[in-house]
Amino acid sequence: MKLTVRTGIAAVVAAGALAVAVAPASAAVAGDVATGTHAVVPNPKSIKPAAYNQARSILAKAGSQTAAKSHPIHGKDDVPVGYGTSLLAAARDEFRNTDKKLPAKQKKSGMSIPHYNAIHSAAKVMGIDRW
Repeated sequence: MKLTVRTGIAAVVAAGALAVAVAPASAAVAGDVATGTHAVVPNPKSIKPAAYNQARSILAKAGSQTAAKSHPIHGKDDVPVGYGTSLLAAARDEFRNTDKKLPAKQKKSGMSIPHYNAIHSAAKVMGIDRW
């Protein structure tokens, strides 16, 4: 009898511990606004040319020579998301190289804060999370 009670209590405690461990993890996946986490959404398969052109303009104004030299997209309904991710990655690498001598206080993610903001603004315009 005692063994049955102890086994039952152990099972309840284990289930409770599992529920406590799983609840925060599932909240993070679902996107809990209270904790500031968000679900990782995959990049779209394509982007609109206007969004690409606006992002290109943002990066060119921030000083990206790569973005300034790229050609605007026109005459197409959609463009592959790879165009946008390539543009963002090239600008990111260019900005990091340009800003490598800045003090750490003036940098975020290896580049100046204005460059960081420009990259993220351009990514947001295109709806891209990963590049």
